[in-house]
Order: sequence, then C-alpha cells, then structure tokens
Amino acid sequence: MTDRAWFDAAKGDIPQWAASMPKDADGTTIDWDWVRSLDLAHGVGTIPESTPQSIHDALKADYATREHLESIIAQCNSTFMTDFDRFIGSYRLPRALAYANRRLNDNINTLLHLGEQQHLWVVSRERRGRTTVAVLRPYSGSGPSNDDQGMLDLSGETGDASAGNTAAENSDVKFPTTVALDDIQDRTAAILDARAERRKAQRFQKRAGDAAMARANLSGATSPGGAALPGGAAASGNATGHHPKPDWRDAYLPGRDVDAVMGIDIETTGIDPARDYIIDVGFEFMNMASPRPAGEPETYAYEQGYYAAGDAYGQSRLAFGVPPENAALGNALIAKLTGIDVRGRSSEAGYRLFDEWPQAQAGLLARLTQQPYVAHNATFEHSWFMLNVAGYAESYRAGRITIIDTLPMSRQWDPGAVPTNEHPYGDNTLDAYAKRQGALDSAHNERHLGLEDSHIMLVAMKHHLAALKAQGKGPWGSTGRAGVGGKSCGRKR
Repeated sequence: MTDRAWFDAAKGDIPQWAASMPKDADGTTIDWDWVRSLDLAHGVGTIPESTPQSIHDALKADYATREHLESIIAQCNSTFMTDFDRFIGSYRLPRALAYANRRLNDNINTLLHLGEQQHLWVVSRERRGRTTVAVLRPYSGSGPSNDDQGMLDLSGETGDASAGNTAAENSDVKFPTTVALDDIQDRTAAILDARAERRKAQRFQKRAGDAAMARANLSGATSPGGAALPGGAAASGNATGHHPKPDWRDAYLPGRDVDAVMGIDIETTGIDPARDYIIDVGFEFMNMASPRPAGEPETYAYEQGYYAAGDAYGQSRLAFGVPPENAALGNALIAKLTGIDVRGRSSEAGYRLFDEWPQAQAGLLARLTQQPYVAHNATFEHSWFMLNVAGYAESYRAGRITIIDTLPMSRQWDPGAVPTNEHPYGDNTLDAYAKRQGALDSAHNERHLGLEDSHIMLVAMKHHLAALKAQGKGPWGSTGRAGVGGKSCGRKR
C-alpha cells in the first residue's frame, strides 16, 4: 500500500462508521456523503484570490469545514471504544480526518496572517473557557477600534493617517469598502463549552437515575445514605493528612509488581492532536524492581550534562517536521518553551512529518506494546497516539497496551502535593514532582524535550516507588493493586 493509499482505505471504512455513528459530538446528523467527497490526502482548505472579500469568504468556509470535521473526530473515540461487537475494524478514518484537519488548520492560520498583512483585521490569541481562540478586531489604522463593530472600513477615509497606510492604498486591487468580521470569529470555545454542558447534564441525569434505582432497591431502604467504600480516600492519603479524593486518573496508577517500563514524552506544536503536529519524541526504558539489563551501554549523554543515565537504558530521541505552511508562520511559544523553532523544521528542509511516516509509527507502536509505557499526564500522549499512530487505537482496544501515569502518583501518593490557593489539587507538574522525588535539582527546571523529560519522570517514579514500598503505602497500601497496574482495555460483553 502506498503512502497515500491509506486515505482510500479509510474512506472504505465509512459504511462501518455510518452504521455505528449517525451523529457527531454536537448531536448533529453526520453527512457521510460529504465526508466521502473530501480530498483528505491533498487538502480540504480553500485557497482564495488575494482580495479582501475572497480572504474573508475562504476563512469563513474553512472555519465551517473545521467545525464539521472536529465534531466528527470528537465523537469517534467513544464510538470506537464502545463498539464491543467490533463492527468497526479500524481507526484509520479518524486518523485520516485529523490529518486533513491539521493542514486545514494551517490554512486557517495562513488566512488569518494574510488578513493581517492586508490590514483587514488584527488577530489576538485569547483564552476563552477551555481553549485559546483567534479573536479578530478591526485594524486600528482604518478607523476607531470597537469590539462590538462587525464591519471593517477599508476606504481609508477615516482614522489617523499616522497609523499607517490602509491595504487599499497599498494595492492596485480595488478593495470593497467593508468586510464583515462578526461571521468569521473562531467559535471553538463556544462549541466546547456547549459540549461540556451537555455532558454535564447527561452525567446529572445518570446520577439521578442511579439514585432512583437505589431508592427503589430494598437494600437502599435500610441504608438510604449509601455505605462508605471500605478503605476509601483516607486509606490512600499521604503523610501530611491530606486525603485526595478518588479520581478517574487513579486507573492509571501502577501496581505493586510493576517492573520494566518505557517512559515517553512528546513535544508538539500545540495541545490539540487534531490541529497540531508531533515534533519531538523521546523515550527510554527503566526497570522499577529488577536490575538493569546486562550488556546495555553504561552511559548516555543527555542534553543536560548533570543528568546521569543511572538505571535507564535504550534511550532514543526522534525529531519530526511540519508542513511548509506551518513552518512559514513560525511558533514563538513552542520555540521559547522547547527551543525547537519550527521555521527550521519544514518538510522542505528534509524533516519527515510523523503523521506521514508509517515506519516511524510502526516502530513506536512496537515499543508501546512490548511493556507498559509511562507518561506524566498520560492522557495527553494517549490522545495524540490515537490520531497519529497507525494501529495504536486498535491495539489499545484489544488490551495490548498498558498505560501508567505519574500524575496520579503525585496527586495520590506524594506528601508534597498538598493543596494551595495556587494549586487547589497540589502542584503536580512534572517539574514539581521530579524535584520532590529527587530526580531534578531545585536549581534546574524541566527541559521540555521528550527524552530529558522522560528521564526525570522515570527516575522520580523509581525513587517514589522505593519509598512507598518501604513505608507500606501506595501500591503496597490497603488500596494498592497486585500486578503491573496501569490502564488497559480489553473486550467486554
């Protein structure tokens, strides 16, 4: 199968998905014929003429397409994981949709930048609810800025001349006098908030139904308040008397028999696996209980000279690129955070893109299935692997992947993770956890590179487990689990 042939195979899965998933994450009926019509391999964005109205119309169309795609992608995970009869055999369609959506998102950002260049608007990135969105406001050189203003005057007849020439003055093209801004605002925050409210209402309805069932049950009549769980939250509390409540992340806690693991950390161009790119992957292996395997190289040179390999082995650092459109725009935030400047990571400069490199995906998947993998806030890595690694979703659903997360280890078992005003659940960043567990010197900070962060995470985990075992806490406490522990999935009936 050629590199591009998998897109055709993905579209071949549409009948399976259509039968199992008639509606998207927003409750809208999915037009699967529209999905079938998309050119996923070569782009679903709109390339306009460089006139104000064309740029406006292209941005409006791209926003609409992205909203449709992302609402479908958002529903795919729950549909696939609850397909207990395995009617849907492959997760390649959501991966193909995410591939197309990333390029579409690049196109949207290019249009936003083009509009700024032509003084059609000013873009600010603002946190709104659960996400950060691009907010368009009138270009100040074309008239007084007004947040409520829905039209931008490009005539150049108003406004301060000292603010700069308008796009109309700098172009041979006859620009229209106005271009609408109110219909090309990023609606992502409103969509996510509405989606969260629906989920909240569904959870409330379920709890109410469960309570009604309990009241109707004879045992409920003798114990109307419900019985306390044996060995509840207090049993897993830490030495400070802070007793964190049970949390859904607790499913990712290790068991008392955990040993050989692979620690992994990824660096990306953003936080959304359906919009952004994996640009750095680092992983290494460490045994939590048994000796380090004989024959492995004794030393490894990390970027930080003060890091010692210690018990780690099998270190690997992988660098990936971004499409030319993404590289051209740059990413100052990621460059500052990681030191990786995507302007030098273009595919035209010879960097391979992770989502276009089947061999890299296959190699990573082979490692992820050999033993449990560990990540700090592992749901982040998991969500990226679902939409980027061929075969990962299928392997996870089949129970061949086990995930351990050091974030709930910090929350539940680390005495230093006490709630404060700044950190209501305790400071559970990798940086804070690694410092408390002696894996990172207080004079240094988390590096935000895949391999280096994987290393301090595994060192912290090993130190932490040794201390917990000596104290008879954590996995060795009353609520601990035998076996490897971690989160895995298997077929259910």
